[in-house]
Amino acid sequence: MSPNDSCIIVLNAGSSSIKFAVYEGHGGFQALARGQIEGIGTAPHLKARLADGAIQEQRWPSTGFRHHEAIDALLAHGPRLTGGRRAIAVGHRVVHGGTAFVRPVRVDDAILAQLAALEPLAPLHQPHNLEAIRAASHLAPHLPQVACFDTGFHRAQPPLAQAFGLPRRFAEAGIRRYGFHGLSYDYISRRLRELAPDLAAGRVIVAHLGNGASLCAMQDGRSIASTMGFTAVDGLIMGTRCGAIDPGVLLHLMDVHGMDARAIERLIYQESGLLGVSGLSSDMRTLRESPEPHAREAIDLFVYRIVREIGSLTAALGGLDGLVFTAGIGENDPATRAEVIAGCQWLGLSLDAARNAAAPQAGRGVISPAGSPNAVWVIPTDEEVMIARYTAEVINA
Repeated sequence: MSPNDSCIIVLNAGSSSIKFAVYEGHGGFQALARGQIEGIGTAPHLKARLADGAIQEQRWPSTGFRHHEAIDALLAHGPRLTGGRRAIAVGHRVVHGGTAFVRPVRVDDAILAQLAALEPLAPLHQPHNLEAIRAASHLAPHLPQVACFDTGFHRAQPPLAQAFGLPRRFAEAGIRRYGFHGLSYDYISRRLRELAPDLAAGRVIVAHLGNGASLCAMQDGRSIASTMGFTAVDGLIMGTRCGAIDPGVLLHLMDVHGMDARAIERLIYQESGLLGVSGLSSDMRTLRESPEPHAREAIDLFVYRIVREIGSLTAALGGLDGLVFTAGIGENDPATRAEVIAGCQWLGLSLDAARNAAAPQAGRGVISPAGSPNAVWVIPTDEEVMIARYTAEVINA
């Protein structure tokens, strides 16, 4: 079988779902299939779209169906998803690489143990990322497993941008600002170089706005500062995460409300953000359709925190040449983009209303007025293709 008949499988495992994609393995990185298995543990359902537009679906009973069974089901569907191509590797999104892992790495037992030690730093993500690696390694031991890290892109940040004001011994123990969504930011950085090389060489803030949300300040395509820090709960408010919070609030919750570490973890990761403020939903679409005043308040707080952090990152950059929106909300919600830019007029940012409204249909493009000194873009992200590229680099090294 020639290299042109090979493929790379990409897995992005969450607590109740596994997103997946299959790419040509010979360097073109064309997607052969994309989809997910959702409802793991409740009502498992696979749905995949093939390159020719065909849809593959399957459902299973929930009993005993966990990540291991989900990956087994994916591999069983392999010939239909890959068009008969031979898989040559599996690339995985791993949220936290700590201080030891900057570049993607082929996983063995020793590396898996190191990554498992980082689970307390990303408790909603890391255990499921690693469970997928274990399952794929067991079911397909002949395939290289490659871990690609959401923290890696930010390791280029200046030391001051990574530091906390704690005694030095804690920094030496790895307590620092790591930043996340790095696979997305890396993709946007590369894509912006193709679309607008002059802007990419300047001072840009990228707004990755989805159920998880963050901002990244880039200078010449490199990460200078980001809103997420030691964990993926810091920074902006998100779908269910609170974002930045006075640490004294957490001490108060312990002392006055009797909450222990696990209860606080549930609160700040799963019960807060848009869901907690609105009391209704973590989904921006639901909130925008709701007449409830608390839904509007949740949206306003989301936008306010974005605008305030854009100001902070502009200071870190020493100015601003452009802003890029990406991810689910950033790509698909013109209202959020308009509200954010309305709060950033003092930075010279503005929108063309027609371009902004058309951006989801257009897929990508400039949404600022022609001739605007500071450009505003919408660029869809693609973390999966970054994982495929990284995986190919590792196995071909």
